[in-house]
Amino acid sequence: MTPNGDHHKRSDRSSTPRRRTVVAAAAGAGGLALVPLAARAAERGSGSGGTGSEDAPAFLHGTASGDPLPDGVLLWTRLTPSPEAAPGSGRGVATAVGWEVAEDSGFGKVVAEGSVTTDAATDHTVKADVRGLKPDTAYHYRFTAAGVRSPAGRTRTAPADDAAADRLSFGVVSCSNWEAGHFSAYRHLAERTDLTAVLHLGDYLYEYATGEYGTRGTVVRPHEPAHEMVSLADYRTRHGQYKTDPHLRALHAAHPVIAIWDDHEFANDTWSGGAQNHQPEEEGEWSRRVSAAKQAYFEWMPVRPSVSGTTYRRLRFGTLADLHLLDLRSFRDQQVGIGDGDADSPERTLTGRAQLDWLKTGLATPGARWRMIGTSVMISPLAFGSLPAFLLKPLLELIGLPEGGLSIFPDQWDGYTHDRRELLDHLKAKNVDNAVFLTGDIHMAWANEVPEHAATYPLSRSAATEFVVTSVSSDNLDDYLRAKEGTISPIVATALRAANRHAKWVDSDQHGYGVFHLDSAHAQMDYYAVSDKTDPDATSRHVRSYRTAAGTRKLERIDTPVR
Repeated sequence: MTPNGDHHKRSDRSSTPRRRTVVAAAAGAGGLALVPLAARAAERGSGSGGTGSEDAPAFLHGTASGDPLPDGVLLWTRLTPSPEAAPGSGRGVATAVGWEVAEDSGFGKVVAEGSVTTDAATDHTVKADVRGLKPDTAYHYRFTAAGVRSPAGRTRTAPADDAAADRLSFGVVSCSNWEAGHFSAYRHLAERTDLTAVLHLGDYLYEYATGEYGTRGTVVRPHEPAHEMVSLADYRTRHGQYKTDPHLRALHAAHPVIAIWDDHEFANDTWSGGAQNHQPEEEGEWSRRVSAAKQAYFEWMPVRPSVSGTTYRRLRFGTLADLHLLDLRSFRDQQVGIGDGDADSPERTLTGRAQLDWLKTGLATPGARWRMIGTSVMISPLAFGSLPAFLLKPLLELIGLPEGGLSIFPDQWDGYTHDRRELLDHLKAKNVDNAVFLTGDIHMAWANEVPEHAATYPLSRSAATEFVVTSVSSDNLDDYLRAKEGTISPIVATALRAANRHAKWVDSDQHGYGVFHLDSAHAQMDYYAVSDKTDPDATSRHVRSYRTAAGTRKLERIDTPVR
């Protein structure tokens, strides 16, 4: 979602909040021109057997891996079989693509190999779900077509289910808008050698037309296609554009990426039956747009769907942690208006019944020390104003406002308080003490203790902790106000923390990423900011760290990041 309720819709569109959805539409073939000719020449004919011809196949969108298991990993690439076979073009002949996995970077110890035939039906994307690998082991992989080799990538399998890993470290990112800036945050994560994987918590790309949602009113680099994504070809073209970004390609080549979607992979404020940024009279049926967006997503992302058409799934990392990944767009009811008492209705859902039951079952199953929950929208309540606890709860009940407070963002769990209450009650009933929510979406960084009852917190206990990462490049409050970075947070954070006593830290100005560390005793998030999102060479610095001790559900500030 976009912050402050400003959805950057076209001026002739209704401002009534609606849900987010997925869409696809027909577009032309202009994507290949996005890749510099020098890059094309460098990647054509690379490796033995390459001809160097402009007509030879090329791997113009890098390589990627994702969803690591103890015995395997999902490998991805996209082949351009001929110059006219740009993303979304529907052109290009069927081509066999070989893949190989090795224990060494020189590929002298190949341990697995195979071949996949790809064609225009899958936009010439390639996926290989490799099994039979060793747990907790680094591997190198690459692809080959007609004697031309792809760039090599590096990945890592998860620890064995019964292995007691000493430590796990995950990069955490969300909200990367091509037009708003460069993805230097990805480069800094790519350069790290201590990561188990990288979690992308949604808004991997944005659907808007060029100029509709930029940075401080300008466009750093224009979207392709220039119009809003609606058709399958549109979504494919833009996925292809994003994967020409050198920082994004570096991230995928360096680490396995575990991704979920949020709304902008479809359209702003998506729900199960539509989106705020979808106008059926202009853009056709929502179901067709969603189907197209999901098809392009699964073609272009290294994601292994465990349930057809969704991104909710579970991964295990030994006995130290499991990871529950949520899909909070496919099943939700339409968002309510700000302050609408219907937010508390048991008839409304964010997760859908099947997904919530699946999550509760997984959280209650013994085995892992830490329970990570990847959620695209914030679960902690976010309220206006501050009243004494003894007045707040009865007042809210009297006037029919959501139990967690007057919601600023009904697109979050605040707009679906019955689901949140059921989940938090479940954590308490099952004595799940080490649940940690990892969140994106809001373009701000937060460190929260998730309260069981916000109105009486901190007299009542917390149910879990939550770490929210800021955006990679998407606009936040200082961008909207075109203010100097660092001038908004001191004002906003003070007011927000006064109204939300469970929020231990808020930063509304900076862009960057997080690195989340786990050992048997602590879970810690290190927050990092980039110097300038419009600078492809931006530097990175550590901003703040918070950690929770096992079993406490409390946060403490830490002065130094984990090394």
